[in-house]
Amino acid sequence: MTHLQAGLSPETLEKAKVELKENPETLHQDIQEVRDMIITRPDIGFLRTDDAFILRFLRARKFNHFEAFRLLAQYFEYRQQNLDMFKNLKATDPGIKQALKDGFPGVLSNLDKYGRKILVLFAANWDQSRYTFVDILRAILLSLESMIEDPELQVNGFILIIDWSNFTFKQASKLTPSMLRLAIEGLQDSFPARFGGIHFVNQPWYIHALYTVIRPFLKDKTRKRIFMHGNNLNSLHQLIHPEILPSELGGMMPPYDMGTWARTLLDHAYDEETDYCPESYTLSVQDLERDLEKNMSPKTMKRSQSVVEPGVLKRPDKVKSEEDNLQPLLSLD
Repeated sequence: MTHLQAGLSPETLEKAKVELKENPETLHQDIQEVRDMIITRPDIGFLRTDDAFILRFLRARKFNHFEAFRLLAQYFEYRQQNLDMFKNLKATDPGIKQALKDGFPGVLSNLDKYGRKILVLFAANWDQSRYTFVDILRAILLSLESMIEDPELQVNGFILIIDWSNFTFKQASKLTPSMLRLAIEGLQDSFPARFGGIHFVNQPWYIHALYTVIRPFLKDKTRKRIFMHGNNLNSLHQLIHPEILPSELGGMMPPYDMGTWARTLLDHAYDEETDYCPESYTLSVQDLERDLEKNMSPKTMKRSQSVVEPGVLKRPDKVKSEEDNLQPLLSLD
């Protein structure tokens, strides 16, 4: 076992070996092979390239070097393309703070039987007069950044439960396809986390309509891990034992305190830059912004040939047709 595996229990070490093909004897070589690919993407500012950081991408892609690098590149490219989203990405940011206080996300204290951390979202808590969907997404990404520091969670992953009880038609009308697609790109395509399941409970018909719109943007693996339980909490309990769930989800635990996770982040004053040491940077933020402006100029929009397929890491333009298709379903007029 290397120092990079020091935070793993014996059980998780075995899981990493069997499920992820993690080999302590070749760990540093695996990391270096991913790091060596960085020169193939001069259009991206890789702000962090230390061993521990790259390792989480390898774990997220079962030590497939190419796929791990693709995810690493998409992680930083997503940030370049959405600079405003990542400005002041801190628990003390007003929008993020309010979203966290309303339980976006909630984080249960107990792990499931596979060692996965459970995130819960009670959709009806969204106060659209005080913070936006982007604030919720920022709060979720910040929370994941905090939790993914835990090597146990890098291996075991996460479960997401969304309770749509009392989520109104009016609230749903604010969930545009472009917003949902932004979330999909940030969570599915650009973050080094293993999601073992996404569970919808008490979802109304208009959530099914939204899912139909975003389904084409989901990978097959993601689709297979989305479970629509409706009002049947027994089917949820077959996958996640009620002993660890709050009473709102038919569990045996007390009602969930929405401020629990917010207090955790605020007490630690967590922000994304906490664990970014200066020596781990290859480019400054100023360099990143300057390079972004350069890359967006007409002369440099065409990317150089690289190990990554041309265009696969570009963020697609917003799809107007999906928004048009949704309007008849969620129009308030």
